[in-house]
Amino acid sequence: MTEILTPREMSEADRRTIAAGTPGIELMERAGAAVARVAADEAKRGRRIAIVCGPGNNGGDGFVAARVLQEQGFDVRVLLVGSREKLAGDAAIAFARWSGKAEALDANAFSNCDLIVDALFGAGLSRNLSGEAKRVVEAINALRVPVVAADLPSGIEGESGQVRGAAVRATHTVTFCRMKPAHLLMPGRTHAGQITVADIGIPDRIVSEVAGGISLNVPEAWVGAYPWPRIDGHKYKRGHAVVVSGPANASGAARLAAKAALRAGAGLVTVAASKAALAVLSASLEAVMVREAQGAAGLKKLLADKRLNAVLLGPGNGAGKATKAAVEAAAKAGRALVLDADAISSFTGESGKLAKLLKMNRIQALLTPHDGEFAKLFASDSAQVLRIESKIEKVRAAAKLLGAVVLLKGPDTVVASPDGRVTVANNAPSWLATAGAGDVLAGISLGLIAQGMPVFEAASATVWLHGEAANEAGFGMTAEELNPALKKVLERLYEAFGAAR
Repeated sequence: MTEILTPREMSEADRRTIAAGTPGIELMERAGAAVARVAADEAKRGRRIAIVCGPGNNGGDGFVAARVLQEQGFDVRVLLVGSREKLAGDAAIAFARWSGKAEALDANAFSNCDLIVDALFGAGLSRNLSGEAKRVVEAINALRVPVVAADLPSGIEGESGQVRGAAVRATHTVTFCRMKPAHLLMPGRTHAGQITVADIGIPDRIVSEVAGGISLNVPEAWVGAYPWPRIDGHKYKRGHAVVVSGPANASGAARLAAKAALRAGAGLVTVAASKAALAVLSASLEAVMVREAQGAAGLKKLLADKRLNAVLLGPGNGAGKATKAAVEAAAKAGRALVLDADAISSFTGESGKLAKLLKMNRIQALLTPHDGEFAKLFASDSAQVLRIESKIEKVRAAAKLLGAVVLLKGPDTVVASPDGRVTVANNAPSWLATAGAGDVLAGISLGLIAQGMPVFEAASATVWLHGEAANEAGFGMTAEELNPALKKVLERLYEAFGAAR
């Protein structure tokens, strides 16, 4: 169940399931029952539940939940936004099955309730809330009681995760069949609380037919391409990665990346550095080799050795002409490229130029920007990319324009391939936002790509491993502690997926 469905895809899955013989009211009954189960569990300290229903199918889910909860002995109040006469289709049937009344909202609507069920609007919302609906959402947020949202907190747009005027802050969200982008993208993720995905009987076959290539970033999404060690393998078969270092006083980033590449399984790792930086690098690296490569010319000379098959540029390199020239030298050498930090910022406003350069290299590249670097790259010549609201579609557009895999970092890291495939992560803890963490991420991806793992799968695996390493290291970690924590994560990954191969 790794697929993520957009609201349009979910609607199509509903339509096809109904066309195949499952009545829409049956799907609604299952959805409402799932909401009721979670609400009953969340209302452990009280029996009084207020259910806020809208006029559409989301409200229908709420009517079903009300009936089920009342049958279980809860004191249920149904509050309807809009008129009863506007109810239609399955929502009208669900309301008819509810034996209670629907109350109008007033100043005392939520008085003395122990829990609220938000069944106002679902994932299909695409307009800003206003008037009565906005006032209801603000009133819910003003209370200090648990809130269970049906499908998605009202006011969150299902595709982009953006707040539309105002949005409910839920304790728990019950969604149906599969997660939607807004459950993972910021700020929707912060509004959703704990997420339960309920099976309401939509066949996996139909999900596969309608899914548009967006997946939750979990091992099942990429583990089939993972470069597991072979009993007949040796270091020369596992790639030779190169990390281009900055000057001596900015070489820490290269060291973090190089150690991470080695930990990720690259057979050999070399740091390419200026003569002035050799001593400090050599004194602090052991299994990682250090070789002199002065500027773009030195890198070109180093890469004459065809065994050096993957190159990371950017961390600590400094933004400017020299770094841009080094990227060009590596691209013309025909190597797998990972571009991070200064290697991206060096092309500020020149995404088109970078795209042409990358397309000269027949090996697909990976870019790993954060929001600031992404914005710099697409300023001016491709500013339309920045105007796309959904992070998923924004990164998709960037990947297609560049002809490269793009990994846009954040609490909701998105990886996109030029062919439209996307993974979205949700396992990174807040304490991963620390100096040097991005260098480790770039190094992990370099190590996997050097071993021949396809770039999109390698980037997705990197994001998951990076987040899990931060969870393993724990609150208060620094970037230096990610590498030893990554070893434990890799051991668990191998036990779960690789040992039987």
